[in-house]
Order: sequence, then C-alpha cells, then structure tokens
Amino acid sequence: MMNKQEPGLIDAVTEMSADRVGIEWLERVEASRSEERAALESILVEHLKEQKRLRWGKNAFRLFIALYLLAVLWVGTVDLWRNVDLQSVHHRKHTAVVEIRGPIQANTNNSADNIIKGLNKAFEDVNTAGVVLRINSPGGSPVQSGQVYDEMMRLRQKFPKMPFYAALEDLCASGGYYIAAAAPFIYADKATLVGSIGVILQGFGFQETLNKLGVESRQLTAGKNKAFLSPFGPLDEAAKGHAQTLLDTIHKQFVEAVRKGRGERLRTWKAELFAGLIWTGEEAVELGLVDGLGSVAWLAREQIKETRMVDFTQKNDWLSRVSKEMGIP
Repeated sequence: MMNKQEPGLIDAVTEMSADRVGIEWLERVEASRSEERAALESILVEHLKEQKRLRWGKNAFRLFIALYLLAVLWVGTVDLWRNVDLQSVHHRKHTAVVEIRGPIQANTNNSADNIIKGLNKAFEDVNTAGVVLRINSPGGSPVQSGQVYDEMMRLRQKFPKMPFYAALEDLCASGGYYIAAAAPFIYADKATLVGSIGVILQGFGFQETLNKLGVESRQLTAGKNKAFLSPFGPLDEAAKGHAQTLLDTIHKQFVEAVRKGRGERLRTWKAELFAGLIWTGEEAVELGLVDGLGSVAWLAREQIKETRMVDFTQKNDWLSRVSKEMGIP
C-alpha cells in the first residue's frame, strides 16, 4: 500500500527549497558585486597611479627645462659680468696674459684657434701695456704649435713696439717650447724643465701575442701601404723608413723654428741641443734657450711696469663643448 504525504508538508519543503535557492542566488549576486567592486577599485587605483606617474613625468620634464634654462641664464650672466668686469679693467693700462696649460691639441682649450684668438685680443686692446704668454705644457700637436708660432711671428711684425714675453712655469717641452721660441723674450723659473726639441711617433706590436692566443688579424686595405706600421703585423722596414723620414722632416721644421726665433742668443749649436733632451731653467739660460729667470708677476712689475693683469685666455665653455660633441657648428 502506498503512503501518501500530507499536502502541507510537501508545500513546506518546497517553500524551504525555494528560499534556499533565493538565498544562494542572492549570495552569488552579492559575491559577483563584490568582485565587480574589487575590480573597479583595482582599475581606479591603477588609474590613479598612472595619473600620478604622468604628473611626476610632466613635473620632472618641467623641472629639467627650468634647470636647463637657469643654467643657460647663469652661463650667460657669468659671461656678461665677466665681460663687464674686463671692460672696466680695459679702460686702464694692464698687462695682458694668455695662458697655455696642458697638452696642445685641436678642439681643446689649448687649440691653436683659442690661443691665437686670445693673443689677438690681447695685442689689439688699446690699453695693453705688454703681453705675456704663460706656458705650462708638455707639448702636443706640431700642427697646432706651428700655427701659433706663425701667428706670434706675425703679431711681432704688426706690433713691433709691444712688449711681448713668454713665461715658462713647471714644464715647457716639445710643442710648448716650439711656441715659446716665437716670443721676443723667454723667461723661466730656475727649476722649470725646458726643451725636448724633438718629435716622437709611438706604437706597439701585437703580432707575437696574437699568435700565442690563436687570434688572426683580418685587416683589409686598398693600397698596400694604407696600414703601414700596423700593430697586428710584422714591422716593415720600408714603412719604418718612410715614418722616420716624416719624423725627420717635422723635426727639421722644429729646429728651424727655434733657430729663427732665438737667433744668435743660442749659445751652442751642438746636435744634442736638438736631440730631445730637457734642461732646468738655469741650464736653459746658459744654453740660450731662455733669456733669464722670472715669473709672470715679475715680468709685469719689472719689465712691462704694469702690475694690473687681465687674462685674455680663450676657453671652450660647456655649451660649445656639448655642441661640438653633437656635431653642431
């Protein structure tokens, strides 16, 4: 016999199942809403972070531009005040000083262009009582040195009455002395190192080292002498002879420049004078390479008779250096 459940019980169970389903549905809806809120909050946070990064980037760029403009303004102001100061000094008599400090090379403060420009400004100033070229240099490019030498000889002819001296400090060697020789009078300290009248071409040979390491040179050239004196191959005697001829020619030019500049003041014509040796200032006086002992201040006070000094040295400012590095003329 089949048992039949009472209608009221069935309805109650059905009603409870419906409530459970509704509750579960509501829970799922609430969970979904929570996930949506969390997702929206995450998106909002990332958006705010991105906005913050953008603002920081814009502010950093603005700060960079502001600092750049301030730097440009500062450099311009320094140059302006320096020019104003020099102009005020230029209205009075002064000793003009041009300095060579360090190696003589193109595209540096000690380039021929800068040295020549400084010398011309010094000579052309109407209140210049005398010019002193201060040199503290181991030498450098024979081309740059030769260009300065030629310009100094020209200025000597153009301004024959202008007192003109070279003052040597710690070291005046090679190209430094090449330039000094063009001055009518040269003075140095007793301990100054002077001379090194010679020319050098340095190089190395790595052939044996490469062979031991198992490294093969694959250098290619068009023209059999294009890579002469290459460090990756054996020393070719013909190439060595050609290089020596070049050095001898440049050395001869150097020697002739010294003889022309110093003339009869050279007290010896012995070969060792032009063999690349250096001497102290005292010895240089005895050899005739230097006229006497004295400093820039001494020359201004005792020879030019004007202790007020103005520096006409031309230097590459940082904007010029950056422009040259970027290839901007």
